[in-house]
Formats: sequence, C-alpha cells, structure tokens
Amino acid sequence: MAPAALQVMDLSSLRAVLSELRKEVLPSRFEKVQQPEPHTLQLGLRTLKGLVWLELSWRADCPRLVKITPPPRLGSGSTLAQQIQHGLRQMALIELKQKGFDRVVECGLAHRPGEPIERTLVLELMGRHSNLLLLDRQRQVITLGRQVRNHQSRVRPIGTADIYVAPPPMQGREPSSKESLKRWKDILCLVPTKLRSALQQCYQGISPALALQLVDDDAKKAHALLELSVLEITDEQWQHLYHRWSRWLDCLEKERFTMRFDGPSSYRVWDCDNSTSSSSFTDGLSLTLGSYYRRHLETQSLNQLAEDLQKRLCQWRQREEQALGEQQGRLNETSQSNSLQQQADAMLCLPSPSKDLINQTQKLYRKAQKFRRSVPVLKTRIEHHQQRLQLIQGSEMFLEDLLGTSWEGRRERSIRLQELRQELDELLISQSRNRQKRGRRNQQPPSPLELTTPGGLVVQIGRNHRQNDWISLRQARPGDLWFHAQECPGSHVVLKASNGHAEEADLQLAADLAAHFSRARGNQRVPVVMVPTSNLQRIPGAGPGTVRYRDGNLCWAEPDRGLQHLSASELLV
Repeated sequence: MAPAALQVMDLSSLRAVLSELRKEVLPSRFEKVQQPEPHTLQLGLRTLKGLVWLELSWRADCPRLVKITPPPRLGSGSTLAQQIQHGLRQMALIELKQKGFDRVVECGLAHRPGEPIERTLVLELMGRHSNLLLLDRQRQVITLGRQVRNHQSRVRPIGTADIYVAPPPMQGREPSSKESLKRWKDILCLVPTKLRSALQQCYQGISPALALQLVDDDAKKAHALLELSVLEITDEQWQHLYHRWSRWLDCLEKERFTMRFDGPSSYRVWDCDNSTSSSSFTDGLSLTLGSYYRRHLETQSLNQLAEDLQKRLCQWRQREEQALGEQQGRLNETSQSNSLQQQADAMLCLPSPSKDLINQTQKLYRKAQKFRRSVPVLKTRIEHHQQRLQLIQGSEMFLEDLLGTSWEGRRERSIRLQELRQELDELLISQSRNRQKRGRRNQQPPSPLELTTPGGLVVQIGRNHRQNDWISLRQARPGDLWFHAQECPGSHVVLKASNGHAEEADLQLAADLAAHFSRARGNQRVPVVMVPTSNLQRIPGAGPGTVRYRDGNLCWAEPDRGLQHLSASELLV
C-alpha cells in the first residue's frame, strides 16, 4: 500500500466548512464530548434535526474542523473530555467566528441563544503550533489541548489560568479583490523569486495546495509554472493567473463553495469557472471532508502499523536465525566426541603412561562425555528456534495477506494487524510464567473470519496463530472438516460440517479459501489437505495453531475462486 498524500486543511477549506456549519448547527445544544485520540476531540451537538458530530483536531500534520458520521463511543473518560463536558454542560453553541485569513476558529457558547457568551472553545489550525483551548467569560484559559511552556515558545507561552492571547499576525498582505492586475503583479514581482514563493510570502492564506489550484487545473502545468521566476512569466500567463485569483476571492467573499476532487490537488472547495456540475458529493461539503480525512488518516495509520510489524518480524527472524545457527554449530562440534574417545583410548594403551598423560586423557574423556550430554539439550534448543521461525514465517504470511487484500476495509485490516502484533508480542517476547498466565486469563476470545457456503454451512478462517488454534482445536466439533494448503504456510480453514451435510460445492469453497489464504495464492491451482478435525493433534511445546494430522485427503483448489467469493460476500467497507 503506497502512502496517500494528505492535503492539509487550509483557509479556503476552513471558510467553506464554517459557511456550511453556521447554517446547520447554529444554534445547537452541546450534548457530549469524547477524545478518541490524543489530539482530537469529537463534539455532539443537538439540533432540531438530530445529533450532529463535529471533529476538532489540533494534530500537527492534520489539524481540522469537520463534520463526521456518528463515531463509536471512545475516549469520553479522558481528562480533557471530562473538563470540557463539565465546562459546557447545558450550553448552546451560538457563534462560529473566524477573522481575516487566520486559521483560528472561536466557538461561542451561552446558556441560551441571545444571551452573552459564557464559554469560548478556540481551535487554532496552525500546523505544529495547533492547539485547542476552552476560555471563560473573561477569556481566561480553563483547559487546553497542550500547554506551551516558556522554553517552548518565547513569543506566546500559554497554560491554564492564563489570559488568552491571539496568535501573532501572519506575514504578508491580506488578499483583496479590490487590487488591480497591475498592483497585484507589482507586489508579486517585488523580489525576483519563484512564483510559488512569491504567492506564499506576499499574501496570507496561500497554502501549497491552493497555490497549485490558483495556477492551473493540470497538475504538471501548475507545478511547472510555480517553479518559474516571476520575471519569466508572460503577460498572457499573468492574465490567466489573475482571473483565477479573482475567482477564488469571489468565492470566499460570497461564500460560494463546491466540493471537487479533480485538479492538481486532492480536493478543491472553490470553482474557477462557475461550474458546479463536477461536484462529487451528496452528504455535504463538511461531512465529505470529514470522510476524506478519516480515510487518509486510517490509511496512514495502517501503513505505519504494517511497517512497524514488518520491521519487527525481520528483527525477530534475524535473531532466531542467528541463535539457530549458533546452536547448530555447537551440535556439529559434538560429532568430535567419538574422535576424542578414540584419542583417549589410544593414549591409555601406551606402555607406562606418565601422570601428565593420564591427566590429559581424563580431560579428553570429560570433554567427550560433555559433548554427548549436550546433544539432547542442543536438539531441544534447535527445535525451539525452528518452531519460533515457523511462527514468524506464518506471521509473515498473515501480514502479506492483510496488506494484499482488496476485499477488506482499512479499519478491519487495522484491527487484524493490531491483533497480529499483540499476538507476536505475547508469543515471541520473553515473559515470566505468571505474566503469561495472566495474559491468557484476560485475553478476549478470537474473532476469526466467518463466511457462509452455498449450502448454508459456516466456514471459519484463521487470520493469525491464535485464531488458527481456536477454530481447529478448541472450537471444532466432531464432523467438522479442516483444510490447509499442503506443505505451505497458510490459514487454517474449518468447514462446520457438524451443523449439516456438506455438499460438493461447500467442500470446494472451503478448499478454495484455504488456497487463497496461503502463500501459494499466486498459483492457478493449489493442493489442499482435507482432514476431519478429530484427526488433528496439537504438537507438544509448539506455538498455537501448530498441528499434525492423520488420514488426510488431497484435493485441488483455485485461489482466484476463493477471492471471487470473498469479493461477492460484501464483508467490508
């Protein structure tokens, strides 16, 4: 999965969201708040049409104010959420204010519409300086997202009980539709620099994404023109740029916003040609932006989690291979025991051996005996490291499956990755016996993937080692059938034939799924072993999900058929 480029919420996006939210949530009654992430709050506001959820985030790489769908209950017990819940109880949101070209939003709340503002929730969307603050009537800080100490900022330290001071003014001029083409061009040409730098340095509110949008709808042309010096731009190009500049300002002043996903950046909230036919949303601009950011943040989180897991698996594999090599080398040394024994015997057969020779002979005997005693110990260690390597190899297969799947959603894959990481921490990181027992006692029951066959039977698919162990050995009943790709790392697949008669189509589907959820999924046909679960046996000392079997039947499966069934099952999102 390639990391998706995330477009930061700039002034134009913020103005568009506020324009829509003022119509939808003013006035509204504050009802609940929760903090699902360290730098994100979710507010529930009650309107005449129902409960509306807003997401306010001061995360450095993605500060935002958007509308979201009703979120899961998560984070209502955090300290910040409790402080805001107490501070805003029984209050109404009556104002959403944003001045000039600063990305600072003030949410004014009073006891009733028309009464003086009692609390102000301030959201500052300023990159790594972003913050969220709750102010009282005297604009004194009640609580805030992050304290800014003196050593962190000499310009504007701020903490609880301080009087709120607005951020320092932005550099550059405020864009104005009253500026003529000549005046606008002269300002940009004061310093012979690239057009990109001139736009962002001379005027406020010009983000990198907006600069691209102002130049051209074609990404290549936009990037090329932004890299030109202002002295190299032709009069015709200046006319074109000024037309788009004027159109952008007109959209801001008249609050005519529309959501577009074409152009040189990921999205755009203004239209340069008065056309609204390309708007590609039906849920509202703010909610569409909320979905956009949530989708990209989930993808980023998924990629980071996958990279971390890949790195840890690689480190564990290297460590186990090194340890296995060391133990194998020591086992190879024990082959000298017979040679040492023979040397000692030959020395004792000499006529009149000296005292030193007898001592040397005894050392050889002791060394030979030590080698022989160490053989079973070394074999046990080698078997231990081999089993751990099998666990790692299986986990690598599970990871490949999660990253390569096209039918499963980001959120579900993220949950699966977290389960896999937690499982590996428990299985591969050394822990005390008491801690292991406590972990097993507090562990949630596994949740394997379940599908329904054409005959109405349930098929269970293990997506990690514990799920394999759960469906194959702990939850299996007499009559259930176990499927696994032959001599290949893969998931355990169990057809719950104990609940009914398994038709040929049911057996074939289970085999196809076992082939798809294996490292052999790239082949057109894969040999799959089918075994009654009663013929499975756990291997003593091995990791979870490691089994041996007897009396298995071989069948042929096609991984692509399994994938087609998964795609048609609508498991996901």
